[in-house]
Amino acid sequence: MSEAYAVKPDHRLRDERQLRSLFEPTHDLAVAKCQTQLGVHAQAFIKRSPFLCIGTQSADGRADVSPRGDPAGFVQVLDPKTIVVPDRPGNNRLDTLSNIIANPAVGLLFIIPGFDDTLRVNGRAQLSTDPELLARMAVNGKVPKLAIVVAIDEVFLHCAKAFRRSHLWDPDHRQDRREMPSLMQFILEETGAAPDNVDDMRKLDEGLEQAYVKSMY
Repeated sequence: MSEAYAVKPDHRLRDERQLRSLFEPTHDLAVAKCQTQLGVHAQAFIKRSPFLCIGTQSADGRADVSPRGDPAGFVQVLDPKTIVVPDRPGNNRLDTLSNIIANPAVGLLFIIPGFDDTLRVNGRAQLSTDPELLARMAVNGKVPKLAIVVAIDEVFLHCAKAFRRSHLWDPDHRQDRREMPSLMQFILEETGAAPDNVDDMRKLDEGLEQAYVKSMY
């Protein structure tokens, strides 16, 4: 196994003073845009968003980020200081949920297809099994087992630079998924458990697609 890259000591930034010396002062608008609750536009953004990434940390500081997606409006605004995210069936690793129990600090990034801006929400999360709350988030008659309730500390809109640099929504920059292994092949080859027979791998891929249909909610 190869050794991990090590940052050269002479080029490692060790404090915030060194960091800030590399950049111009923060623009006044970048400071002012940070709010402590959801305004009407932030609420509208969340209601349009079908996808978010949620960042969490374990008690010992191990970081994690997880994608969450559903039809637009799946994250509900309970009030200007509180949002709730349904927990849908996944791989049952429960990394995000376990981290929230250990350390409630969370960061969420809301994304809307076609929008180059993103909405960032930082706050403190709790896990709830309140039947009334969960019933509001049922899909196809299936109620989530729990919900992530986030008390908002900070909310602000990110500018479009990252998405414009990446050309994320530009059809001319779309990549062919077939140029890389399927999820199943990726995992099995990385773990040394991939079958030698192409037909066997195809059946595993088909089985995963069937599982998606059965276990989406």
